[in-house]
Amino acid sequence: MTDEEVLAEFRAAEALLEGHFILSSGLRSPRYLQCARVLMDPRRAARLAEALAARIPGELRGRIAAVVSPAMGGVIVGHEMGRALDMPAMFVERPTGTFELRRGFRLDPGAEVLMMEDVVTTGLSSREAILAIEAAGGRVIAAGTLVDRSNGTVDLGVPFFPLIRLDVPTYEPDAVPPELAAIPAIKPGSRAA
Repeated sequence: MTDEEVLAEFRAAEALLEGHFILSSGLRSPRYLQCARVLMDPRRAARLAEALAARIPGELRGRIAAVVSPAMGGVIVGHEMGRALDMPAMFVERPTGTFELRRGFRLDPGAEVLMMEDVVTTGLSSREAILAIEAAGGRVIAAGTLVDRSNGTVDLGVPFFPLIRLDVPTYEPDAVPPELAAIPAIKPGSRAA
């Protein structure tokens, strides 16, 4: 799947938004990809996950024992990635502010895991999820995401496989350009800034 085909999936789902957005990281951006909208169509979600699974080298793919994603945004894409890889899919969540594996989910000691996200901007949630997976006994050997918004700067400490990389500017809240500051900011994500 080419970048243009991926973007076409987002456009068809009305998931490529323009305005003034507050990202989960607290950064501001003039564009936002609403992965929940693109993933609400099961066939579209399956196509995107299968395209991403095909980008993971076969040697690495063959070692993955489970897919674990951070809630909330990663739950659907993690499930679809589990389906594409024919592996169990689980998620970590923050009941007390720190990610943990719950709901009876468990990893065998040393189980090799793909950590799966919907969007990565700073990598903060991804790194927190990786720590939680390791605390639960797993070993993250790769990370995947539908959208890498980090402008190629994120380092998760493991091989990282995005379906698409988008170079969308982000700004600190006190450094928003005037044309963006003139638009009311909205928070479309799943985590408080």
